[in-house]
Amino acid sequence: MSIPDTKVVSIGKIHIGGNNPLVLIAGPCVVENREMIFQTAKIIRSITKRHQIPFIFKSSYRKANRTSGNSFASIGDEKALQILAEVKREFGVPILTDIHSPAEAQFAAEVADVLQIPAFLCRQTELLEAAARTGKVVNIKKGQFVAPDDMHLAAEKVAATGNNKILLTERGTTFGYHNLVVDMRSLPIMRKFGYPVVLDATHSVQLPGGAKNQSGGQPEFIFPIARAGVAVGCDALFIETHPNPAEAFSDAASQLKLDLLEELVKQIKAIDNLVKGF
Repeated sequence: MSIPDTKVVSIGKIHIGGNNPLVLIAGPCVVENREMIFQTAKIIRSITKRHQIPFIFKSSYRKANRTSGNSFASIGDEKALQILAEVKREFGVPILTDIHSPAEAQFAAEVADVLQIPAFLCRQTELLEAAARTGKVVNIKKGQFVAPDDMHLAAEKVAATGNNKILLTERGTTFGYHNLVVDMRSLPIMRKFGYPVVLDATHSVQLPGGAKNQSGGQPEFIFPIARAGVAVGCDALFIETHPNPAEAFSDAASQLKLDLLEELVKQIKAIDNLVKGF
């Protein structure tokens, strides 16, 4: 059975969807400091150049949806976005970051090429419309509580503004308390709406709230989930990665250790080549 076709979403020379090569969206969960962000961006850029895989750098300038009110949120919005702007200039890569309210959309769009709608907020109409009106690519994460069949409704809110640069992301579905499961059927289901689909292989291994005042995780499943998603036919793979996940300010239990990224890239590129007949 063939993979449903999609329109192509372009960011400069990067083309997502159709039968284009897999795109890697990768970076640390949140901007912690300039040194770590630049170290990570440099290594990912080097890996993706060696393996000729298109790359979008991801990091949140602020984390608003934390388990505990005591959890780290930001080093400061302007400071964090300035660091992301420097990464964009230094390494020549597009930037993806989250927004959490309509007021943030234009502010973040001054730096970001892709505005990401967090899963918990995927039904927030005003947020989707504000992101769309910036003219940037809008990546909508499927809520843990939303059926893939229903994600066309979120996409339609963005498209109604005239912005058709839409990505839909699978990041796991609530499976009882403190657990998620990835239904790979969601990727072809969402792709039928005509938009490129992304698999977030790191948030998919989270154990939400499973570590008392923070989320736990099972990073040993990042590789198999990533391989499965690429085999099913996703257009981009989303990986949060950190030089030392145990010391990360956010999602420490689910980020991929940066040392492991190159092996993952080798594997997913081989699978993508097979699926797409390259």
